Amino acid sequence: MEIFKMTGKVFDIRRFSTHDGDGIRTTVFLKGCPLKCVWCQNPEGISIRKRPIYFENRCIHCKTCIAKSKEHGVTLEEDQIHLHPDKNEDWNTIIEWCPTGAIAMDSREMTVEMVMEEIRKDNPFYRHGNGGVTISGGEPLLQWKFTKELLKACKKEGIHTAIETSLYAEQEVIKEILPYLDRIFADLKLATEKDHMHYTGVSNHKIKENIRYLLETSNRNKVIIRTPMIPGMTATRENIKGIAKYLNGIYQSVSYEILNYNPLAEAKYHLVDKEYCFEENPKLYTKEQMQEFKNWAIEGGLENIINEQI
Repeated sequence: MEIFKMTGKVFDIRRFSTHDGDGIRTTVFLKGCPLKCVWCQNPEGISIRKRPIYFENRCIHCKTCIAKSKEHGVTLEEDQIHLHPDKNEDWNTIIEWCPTGAIAMDSREMTVEMVMEEIRKDNPFYRHGNGGVTISGGEPLLQWKFTKELLKACKKEGIHTAIETSLYAEQEVIKEILPYLDRIFADLKLATEKDHMHYTGVSNHKIKENIRYLLETSNRNKVIIRTPMIPGMTATRENIKGIAKYLNGIYQSVSYEILNYNPLAEAKYHLVDKEYCFEENPKLYTKEQMQEFKNWAIEGGLENIINEQI
């Protein structure tokens, strides 16, 4: 079938996940995101472009990569390997010759069927619990046609489906994939357009309108709105109350999830030559702090609050 030959850019497939929906999930991470959140948990998924990355902890400094580099895409500077991914190199050859996998591509082109082959390996877990498949990213709606066909394939095989999305997409796109979704995790990170522009690079107008659309239709009970708690940015009383008031004005019984700060993202930034937003990486919030965030959401008028501890 031609549709199974459609390809998407996938940067990870994570099995046995318990943080991306109900039960045990297989989470498929699609590359590319229109937002540029300064705290992004998956910086390798922001750019749609495929690029090589270097894992220093795997390197044995054999210098084979340098020998195979013809266009100075790999250099040795102060006894350290450096990649220059914009160079017009034969990266496939360099990667093939690396004996330890210290250089690899950050993603790969996969057909719907290739992804389904990976998903089917976890079928026993879906059947004996309430698990399933979650499409994440990056932003899966950036590759919405591939996302739609992957969701359709899952539903055809009776697999529970979920998506993690910023909802930064045209409403027609959302309407296209809705019939194939059992659960929608949608981020509303910042209440004001000014703050959203400052920290993510885009307006939140489209996101808010898409949230309104979902919560005003029969799909409302599929939806969980999430806000990640980022110190000094999203984790403020003003922001949480502002988000809560907006949601309350649409559907008071909406499920709203407060996500604890995740300090693990920092370690990924050097792989993609980016600076993390914090000079000193903050710690997880305590149970008491998370309860305070929940209280602020209650002050904003919400009642169905999920307080995730990590």
